[in-house]
Amino acid sequence: MLAKVFSSAVFGIEASVVEVEVDIARGLPSFSTVGLPDGAVRESKDRVKAAIRNSGYEFPPDRITVNMAPADTRKEGAGFDLPIALGILAATGVVDQAEMRRYLILGELSLYGEVKPVKGSLPVSIAARDQGYEGLIIPRENAKEAAVVTEVDVLPVSRLSEVVEFLNGDRSIPRSEIDLKEIFHADIDHGVDFSDVKGQQHVKRCLEVAAAGGHNVIMIGPPGSGKTMLSRRLPTILPDMSLEESLETTKIHSVAGLLPPDRALVAIRPFRSPHHTISDAGLIGGGTFPRPGEVSLAHNGVLFLDELPEFRKNNLEMMRQPLEDGTVTIARASTSLTYPSRFMLVAAMNPCPCGYYGDPKHECSCTVPQIQRYRARVSGPLLDRIDIQIEVPSVRYRDLTGDESGEASSVIRERVNRARDIQLTRFKGHRVFCNGQMTNRHIKRFCPIGGASQRLLEMAIDRLGLSARAYVRIVKAARTIADLEGMEQIAEAHISEAIQYRSLDRTVLF
Repeated sequence: MLAKVFSSAVFGIEASVVEVEVDIARGLPSFSTVGLPDGAVRESKDRVKAAIRNSGYEFPPDRITVNMAPADTRKEGAGFDLPIALGILAATGVVDQAEMRRYLILGELSLYGEVKPVKGSLPVSIAARDQGYEGLIIPRENAKEAAVVTEVDVLPVSRLSEVVEFLNGDRSIPRSEIDLKEIFHADIDHGVDFSDVKGQQHVKRCLEVAAAGGHNVIMIGPPGSGKTMLSRRLPTILPDMSLEESLETTKIHSVAGLLPPDRALVAIRPFRSPHHTISDAGLIGGGTFPRPGEVSLAHNGVLFLDELPEFRKNNLEMMRQPLEDGTVTIARASTSLTYPSRFMLVAAMNPCPCGYYGDPKHECSCTVPQIQRYRARVSGPLLDRIDIQIEVPSVRYRDLTGDESGEASSVIRERVNRARDIQLTRFKGHRVFCNGQMTNRHIKRFCPIGGASQRLLEMAIDRLGLSARAYVRIVKAARTIADLEGMEQIAEAHISEAIQYRSLDRTVLF
């Protein structure tokens, strides 16, 4: 007796079809699983046996062999429980095999026969659509996520017996449907707003420029100056997510198991803030079976690193590849996976170990060598990839107690969206989506600088001792400032403002 069930396995953020073949032959009772299964898949035999019996069906007392093809790729996770159980029931004549082959089937089983949620249902739903399957049978908790792919009938189930009855034509299961527009509208509220921040008008302007051009930012200031508060509100002024960005971000969160059961899509830009004690695998991704790290979970959003010099040096150096390429590759002996990691890096640090260097209200207790060693923890190659450096001073008392509130995030986001639209039009066909991604070739073509602006830039570089990398970052920021004003030519005022955003380059310790 032989049966075949179609399921799916997730590799990185993509899914591929797995054929689950079940053979039941006469012999001493045994249950073996082949096809490179991991521990969770091998343990499925005990869950499947109990689930079949507790659902009211007979478990065959014969020699059972389960093969998962292709046999040369590793299978992991408990999502193969349901297809294995259905394969056994089909091989014994309980389930209609012809009906079963029209669907991709995925789900973990409890000992009572309940179907429990799994990871990666969105990539599986996309695979079902691309491979031409009629539908997807999946746990009820994963139905909203999978139903984002409207071309596939997503059938949510809660029990093994429910699936058996459906495949035999004894009951119907309504397909799960969602309204994408309603999801985007419902998730637009971030819970925080730029109008909550008192004072710091120049820092808000700096973050607006960073959001408009997709520039990486580092903020330097004493404790309590509002660096974290400002950073947490940055996603509220970033451009609205497109459906394509939302799908790609949702796939990453889905395979990581971080998507809530009631959430179909990640419709707002993610904000990730790992602690400085995070491991290499936690930040970049990894493990025996590579999982996405914080740099991938922040894809299309913001990665905030507070107390930047406290992060281990090797952690910071490993971020250079994702910052440069927008992807991170994790290689293991058995496999190599690539995750997308295009994010805005926002970092915060104190100006010195005690935090009060340059603060007029507090006396700094650090020596010059201590300050130099502290700042040297952030390497030059990493600073090369940060366009904007801004000082965040302590908030004045009258700003804290004043009734005046700043602009709302929605108002700032409108200006950011207009600037991004200009950039998308400018870079059409260049595989560049914002000013922060420009290379030297793009700068020469799209950043014309007049005579007065050239003289100002030359003066700044000579007198302030700015480096060649600072020149490139200034031009990029100036291009974004001009876009915010809707101007094609970079003016002297734009260069002047951009020079202010290179505070670390012109800091001199006495």
